[in-house]
Amino acid sequence: MHHRVFSGIQPTGNLHLGNYLGAIRNWVGFQDRMETVFCIVDLHALTQQPAAADMQPNIREVTAAYLASGIDPKRAIIFAQSRVSVHAELAWVLSCHAPLGWLNRMTQFKEKAGKDKDVAVTGLYTYPVLMAADILAYRATHVPVGEDQKQHLELARDIAGAFNRHYGVDFFPLPEPEIFGAATRVMSLRDGTKKMSKSDPSDYSRLVMTDDADTIALKLRKAKTDTEPLPEPGTSFEAARPEAANLIGIYAALSDQTRDAVLTQWAGQQFSGFKRELTERAVAVLGPIGAEMKRLLAAPDHVDAVLADGAERARAIANPIWDEARRIIGLS
Repeated sequence: MHHRVFSGIQPTGNLHLGNYLGAIRNWVGFQDRMETVFCIVDLHALTQQPAAADMQPNIREVTAAYLASGIDPKRAIIFAQSRVSVHAELAWVLSCHAPLGWLNRMTQFKEKAGKDKDVAVTGLYTYPVLMAADILAYRATHVPVGEDQKQHLELARDIAGAFNRHYGVDFFPLPEPEIFGAATRVMSLRDGTKKMSKSDPSDYSRLVMTDDADTIALKLRKAKTDTEPLPEPGTSFEAARPEAANLIGIYAALSDQTRDAVLTQWAGQQFSGFKRELTERAVAVLGPIGAEMKRLLAAPDHVDAVLADGAERARAIANPIWDEARRIIGLS
């Protein structure tokens, strides 16, 4: 069977260390192993009702981050979701095979809509159906996801199965999750119980991919810790010390080590020295990426050309799949 990986990030500005360590960095390795399709999911971003003027700059920012992180536009397909109409058309078809009960179980909607679910936009509720369409439009076999999206991928598998059963076909593959270790779940620098987020009002809660060395140093110096020394390896301290656990996890991810290897080196020491070393590692990894992103965004013609080429190649895969799906459904 032909292996194809699909993943995407919303263009909502403020791409941060969590986006890099939790997603983009892990995608780079797929390019050598299988066909890769990496999307900027601009239709998903509309659930947050962004200003129209922000859309194109944010799409370019994500594209620049992909390129600067080592995703090669000659090997991978990089494109904006809205440029391929199959996503929206297939989403409607799949919504007709997705029972309400399945969507009611989605925990992300409950978290994002909170107590005001009657005023939440419908798109936030049906978001997982569009995500299923994103994946199935390419008959993708592998989807790198964080823990928080795992439930949505299971739903995509369920919807693919429902479609196949209804029409008596084996048309859509059931995509496999590719889940990367817990070490890459990056939390807020101000509150270790919350995920690092683009929307947090405090700039000090996140390291943004375009931050310069001084900004990275300032944010990590101010990052919340506790007064205890760093813990011993093999102890379970995460629940009691979420901020400490977060910084140790970030250090481990940036230096390609396990948490225990980091603790073997730092156990019993104070956070001040640890933070200095963490800053050096963060600057070493993010510095070149941020500089390359700024270079690309200063003259966006190359970025726009990558997106145009990617959309053409994405349509070349998705359109024949959609034509075949229409034939199966009886629409053509």
